[in-house]
Amino acid sequence: MTETTHTQTTPAGGAERPRSPEFRLAADALRGLRQDLFHDAFAYRPLPRVRARGGLAGRSGRVREYAAWTPHVLVTGLGALAMLVALASTSDSGLPSLLCALLALGPVLLTLARPVGAFWFSLAATMVTSVMSGATGFDWPWSPGSFVSHLVVLTVVAIRTRPRTAAWMWVLTAVYGFVAETGFGWGHFDTDVGPMLILSAMILLAVTVRHIRREAQQEVSAQQTVTAAERSRRTLLEERTTIARELHDVVAHHMSVVAIQAEAAPYRVENPPPELEKAFATIRENAVAALAELRRVLGVVRAEDYEAPDAPQPTLADLDGLLSNVREAGLAAEKAVTGAVRELPQGVELSAYRIVQEALSNTLRHAPGAGARVEIAYVLGGLGLRVVNGPPPAEALLGPSPGAGHGITGMRERVTMLNGEMTAGPTADGGYEVTVFLPVAAAAIEDRA
Repeated sequence: MTETTHTQTTPAGGAERPRSPEFRLAADALRGLRQDLFHDAFAYRPLPRVRARGGLAGRSGRVREYAAWTPHVLVTGLGALAMLVALASTSDSGLPSLLCALLALGPVLLTLARPVGAFWFSLAATMVTSVMSGATGFDWPWSPGSFVSHLVVLTVVAIRTRPRTAAWMWVLTAVYGFVAETGFGWGHFDTDVGPMLILSAMILLAVTVRHIRREAQQEVSAQQTVTAAERSRRTLLEERTTIARELHDVVAHHMSVVAIQAEAAPYRVENPPPELEKAFATIRENAVAALAELRRVLGVVRAEDYEAPDAPQPTLADLDGLLSNVREAGLAAEKAVTGAVRELPQGVELSAYRIVQEALSNTLRHAPGAGARVEIAYVLGGLGLRVVNGPPPAEALLGPSPGAGHGITGMRERVTMLNGEMTAGPTADGGYEVTVFLPVAAAAIEDRA
């Protein structure tokens, strides 16, 4: 006979019974109570000073220093009020009266350094005060001084902590009032538990709404900051994509010329050596390959609705047509050219034209009715541009201008691409000025010549 023993293995964690949602909710609530009111209840957390805002920022240093202590002075004043109420409501004028006044003042002052501990101190002081004063009538279990002191403590601690802590303080206050009223309330006509709970609930509700509103404002501010950064980054990428599209035509034109010249060069020489023919063939192959790569890159940065322009890219020679168009739009624009006019590299010409175009568009958008002046200076080391407009004639009547304000970003990208320099800002008379210098190497100018 063979005996077989079956051993049942209990899976890890199988001994634990699943907890109901109600149990988990209660456990989480008790865990929150322990964290908020029991864990490090008397930890040192001093009330920070107020930062100077608004009009105080421009005041003298002494005034700002005094204003920074405003919350501390206010809390101290409320504590003094609770102490005076305690003194006025006590019939005896001896040591018990002074002790009750100090017990009303102490918890309020403790909120400046140990807020959660001040709540427990306030409950303990309320018990001691109710026993020492021997109060009868309507001031049970809180004497008048303790009533004011506890309300102040609840308010200050709620402001300095979070809404969950305020809710737990209100619940414990209600529990204390219920126990004091039912267990020790004999000999009293009425109690002040109801007024305490109603007033404290209204105050704590207002503080909670303040907390929620502040958190919402902080979240909105943080989201606005992130959105502004993303918008700025997207604008920068859009401008760089636009510049890449425009420069594609410029570079493609040059590479096409190189390919054509490399193919035609051997036929201009009688009996060219094989090495020369092979070199020109290699040049042409590289130029054609470069053109193919350019088209591939343009396909990556091209938008879905982008259409390649039929006309060649504009240059500084087309500025007269641009100025004519803006004059028809109502902008009194004039042009001044200094220096020896010469043909510049096509990328410089295109960037200069786009910078002037964007500056004039900004003038039409932000200063309608103002005059503009375009100055072009052909200097030894490159090209200088200056576009300045006067103040609008009726600035108070100007509405919000359309557009996202990307003009300056695009101009700076073009200038940076050419290793140039740019300044933009308002003028003394209320207008706006854009100054640009685009360096051009002397070798490039000679090649164009």
